[in-house]
Amino acid sequence: MTPDSAQLNVSTSVTALAAPPLVATHALANDETDEVLHFLSQRPRHTFVMNGFVRDNGLSADFNRGTFFGCRDESGKLLGVALIGHAIFVEARSDPAIKELASLAQRFTRAHMIMGEQKVIDRFWHLYRDGGQRARHTCREVLLDLTTPVKRFEPIADLRIARRDDLNLIVPVHAALAFAESGVNPLDLDADGFRARCAHRVEQGRVYVSIENGKLIFKADVISDTPDVIYVEGLYVRPEHRGQETGTRCLAQMSRELLPRTKSIVGLVNEEKPDALRFFAKIGFRQRAVYDTIFLEKKATKA
Repeated sequence: MTPDSAQLNVSTSVTALAAPPLVATHALANDETDEVLHFLSQRPRHTFVMNGFVRDNGLSADFNRGTFFGCRDESGKLLGVALIGHAIFVEARSDPAIKELASLAQRFTRAHMIMGEQKVIDRFWHLYRDGGQRARHTCREVLLDLTTPVKRFEPIADLRIARRDDLNLIVPVHAALAFAESGVNPLDLDADGFRARCAHRVEQGRVYVSIENGKLIFKADVISDTPDVIYVEGLYVRPEHRGQETGTRCLAQMSRELLPRTKSIVGLVNEEKPDALRFFAKIGFRQRAVYDTIFLEKKATKA
């Protein structure tokens, strides 16, 4: 069990206040996996991160970097699911469930970010902010998806699945992308853990690369791989290869390989990056929703 999980598991059952409808939260166990996946699958375009973690790791695993909680009504019906740890993701079907999960999340003091569909996060943040961690930086992102393989771009001959011996090229680039988005360099916080997570993704066969003469030309990570949605992030094109359709051809080629096993490929793009939005649009991605990401200040711990 990770330290994050240990902190959250001090109390694994939280009962709501007496106002109806009565709801309660509890740490989810692996024997609830099928029920949770069914709940998340009802809105696959907005639950792909949690769905992917559950499918890859189960409900209780170190690689989730937190604890999955469920919120149920008096009859035992599942009303909400949240992953609370390094990141906070929430899917809830009622206001009492969002309120209960927000109250629970306030007990955790070292989250890095909250991310999700704008409407859900707006309500969650309203209930969480007074007793939770303060916002350090916020950004609004556009959810884009692609449902039809793109055939009009020529393939890249050396695009392939990354190998472990590519890690020395992948790790610094992925860290730089994280720093550009969040303002925090993961190599400064936990270099060994960050490298281990990159290595795990490579071992899963989830990282695509194009490498020429020992230089990383293109990179993209498949974060979540489900029958409904494949979520891609961490796209990188070497600066001197930008504007030459290198990234376009690589992502189009990835789409041809990935779409036969899923209904759509999705990506998130900061709305303040019009060049990135045009890049995805050129391949055929369409805007489907708006997401909010709130990067958090970690609370000081008492001596």
